[in-house]
Amino acid sequence: MRTLAFDGRMGASGDILLGALLATGADRDALAPVEDALPVEYRVTRTMRAGIGATSVDVLLTDESNTGHSHAHDEDDGSHDHTAEGHGPSRSYDEVREIVAEMSLPDGVRADALAVFELLGEAEAAVHDTTLAEMHFHEVGADDAIADIVGVCLLLDDLDVERVVTTPLSAGGGTVAMSHGTYPVPGPAVVELAGQADWSIQGGPVDVELLTPTAAAILAHVAEGVDALPELRVRSSGYGAGGYTFEDRPNVLRAIVGDGAGGLRRDAITVLETNVDDVAPEVLGGLQETLHDAGARDVSVLPATMKKSRPGHLVKVICKPEDSQQVARRLAEETGTLGVREHGAGHRWIADRRVVTTTLLEDGERHEIRVKVGTDADETVFDVSAEFDDALAVADRIDLPVRTVARRAENAASEAGATDEVLVHVVEGERWEEFEDTDYYTHPSLDEQGFVHLSTAETVVSVTQYNDTDPADPRLLVVDRAAVESDLKFEEMPGGTAYPHLYAELPTDAVRTALPFERDEAGRFVLPDELT
Repeated sequence: MRTLAFDGRMGASGDILLGALLATGADRDALAPVEDALPVEYRVTRTMRAGIGATSVDVLLTDESNTGHSHAHDEDDGSHDHTAEGHGPSRSYDEVREIVAEMSLPDGVRADALAVFELLGEAEAAVHDTTLAEMHFHEVGADDAIADIVGVCLLLDDLDVERVVTTPLSAGGGTVAMSHGTYPVPGPAVVELAGQADWSIQGGPVDVELLTPTAAAILAHVAEGVDALPELRVRSSGYGAGGYTFEDRPNVLRAIVGDGAGGLRRDAITVLETNVDDVAPEVLGGLQETLHDAGARDVSVLPATMKKSRPGHLVKVICKPEDSQQVARRLAEETGTLGVREHGAGHRWIADRRVVTTTLLEDGERHEIRVKVGTDADETVFDVSAEFDDALAVADRIDLPVRTVARRAENAASEAGATDEVLVHVVEGERWEEFEDTDYYTHPSLDEQGFVHLSTAETVVSVTQYNDTDPADPRLLVVDRAAVESDLKFEEMPGGTAYPHLYAELPTDAVRTALPFERDEAGRFVLPDELT
């Protein structure tokens, strides 16, 4: 899995993220849509920070009458390069959305940029006790701040990475001046955004602002948190330059692009445990729910022999290190224990998981069962398991053993393509040409049956041949399964086969390519080489 990893020990700002991405290999020309739409220019230069060569980006206003301020700065004057977040007109959230919506951007980039502004707006609204609709951006409403956010989204799209991670982000220290006054670092909006993000923040290592709201919002949207840089086969790396210059440390954001080595994902945890011999069974049985509400990831209750050979129980709880205090307190409150031990397990290895929907066909009726698909970091599937509660409910309704129902759901998911990267759809060439430049493709079956028929690459030849269809100039639309999975059902059919059905229009940006679907000399369809 192609991964972009940020080393967050010196924080981040919008400009620094731009510099790091360019230094790592993103194309400067990818920023053209912003310069075409706004009176700004990206000035990209090389500079040094404590002996480290880095890329510096300044967003310059080409129409200074708009704000009366240019954001170029002297690299040696000690000023921090977060000017995009402190000057410019006050704009409402809706006004900013309109500006971004009108830019000539790829759909994915536009969606990411709007999502970042929504996060930023919600954070500012929470701080100022107002609503998103009434929210006005002061520090981040200017053209150059919009250029930071949209520019980062464009460069991420150009790098074409599948995963973004960051180590804990240093927020700095001291105080920072904002439009509403002087606040301690990290500022209120940064704290609010960190609360919504997957990554964590830390103070220091210097008493200046290192993490800005713009960068916090961007990273809250795109980045997972990791404790340390993951195992990577490095493809490229680079450094984005910050505005401050420190004698004892380089003020840079390091970015590394590489291929993940696969395997499971590392997740920092700690283990809490206590021994009890006087807790009612009902209380012990309820710990799964009560402790999960407090932040526990897993709870086990094991029989144990206590002092004087009394029967008792060992309660073991897995949680995140930052949740350990509140989970321990809740454990004490629920059980009455006078002591909770903590074992620094360090981390656990966990699989990524996603949940898909299958349907079983029994006596002409369909029954939905969710199925979990477990993958490693490279999306290699190693487990397909039906949700037991769903299988149990269906088994009760159709009077079959729960094991039989679970096995059928798992088979439906596997055979219908829930574990495949792509699915396919057969369409006449003329019909595809009618839709390929629109946002969505549809098929008459959506109105007639409620879904669009899809197939796997493995079954499409036999299905098309069996149905004796003879489409004119047939094409195979290669569909990114992950892009449409929320509207997919993997459905058991008569005879025990299973096929994927899309219960919505097909977004055309989910179509990776359209391939010719040709016949051989015997008249049989032949799977294109790209899918073999």
